[in-house]
Amino acid sequence: MKENLGADEKQIANPACALCEGENRICMTDIITGKRYAGTPPLGCPYKEMQETIEKSLELYKEPENAKMALISARQEFQNYEWLPGRKLKTNITRIEEIMDFAKKMGYKKIGIAFCAGLPWEGKVCHQIFEAKGFEVVSVCCKCSSTPKDSIGIKEYEKIRGPGTLELMCSPITQALVLNKCKVDLAVLMGLCVGHDTLFIKYLEVPVVVFAVKDRVFGHNPIQALYLSQGPYYARLLKPEPWEAEAFPEKTHGRYDDILKWLEGAKKEEAKEK
Repeated sequence: MKENLGADEKQIANPACALCEGENRICMTDIITGKRYAGTPPLGCPYKEMQETIEKSLELYKEPENAKMALISARQEFQNYEWLPGRKLKTNITRIEEIMDFAKKMGYKKIGIAFCAGLPWEGKVCHQIFEAKGFEVVSVCCKCSSTPKDSIGIKEYEKIRGPGTLELMCSPITQALVLNKCKVDLAVLMGLCVGHDTLFIKYLEVPVVVFAVKDRVFGHNPIQALYLSQGPYYARLLKPEPWEAEAFPEKTHGRYDDILKWLEGAKKEEAKEK
C-alpha cells in the first residue's frame, strides 16, 4: 500500500451506518439537546474515515440546482415538524402534501406521474389532487406500450394467467421516455414493481421523487416487513434460509393446476423436435 494515498483511497471497511447505535453515532446530534454524540464509531464510519469523499460531496452542493434543492428540502423537513408543550414533536403533513410543497418551492409547474396499472384508482386520485393544486399533470401507466410479454422472453408457463393467454409487459422505459418527451419538471414514481422502478429511474432525464412503492403483501407499505421481522410472523427474514427460487427451482408461478400438465406436454413436444 502506498503511503501517500489519501484516507479514502486506502483499503477500509465497508460502512455499516445502519448498525451504529446510541452515542457511537458521532455524525449525529441529540434531537432534544442538539449536542453531538461522542462515542466510538465502528470501522468504516464515513464521517471518521471518508472525509475526502465528504468534502467532494459538499462541493457538489454548490452547484445552483443542487444548492436550491438541498435548501428547500431542509426547509421542507423543518416545516413538517411542530413542537408541542413538554418538548414533544408532532408531524404535520402527509407525503403527497410534502411533494406538492417541495414542487412549488422549486418552481416546478408540470408534474409527471409514472404509476402501476395495478393501481388505477390511486393513479386517478393522485392525478386529480395534483391538478386541484394547480399543477399541469402528465400521468403515464406502465402498460402504455401495450407490448406482449413474449417479446422479452417470458415463457408460456411463466404467465400469471396461465399458458395461452395474452399478457402485456410493464414498460418503465416507455414511461420514462414519455415523461422526458413531455418535458415535465418533476417525475413522481408511484407503485412500480421492483426492477421496473430501476429501469424507470435509469432512463429518466428529470428529477424524480418516490410517492409510493409496490408491496403486494403489505398494501404498498414495505417497511411493515421490518416491523414484523421482530416477531414470529416474518422472523424468517432474519434467518439465513435459501431463496424460494433455490428451494423450489421447478416451481411454476401460474394459478392453474393444469400448468404442470402443460409443461410435461411442452417437454414431450420439444423432445420430438430434437
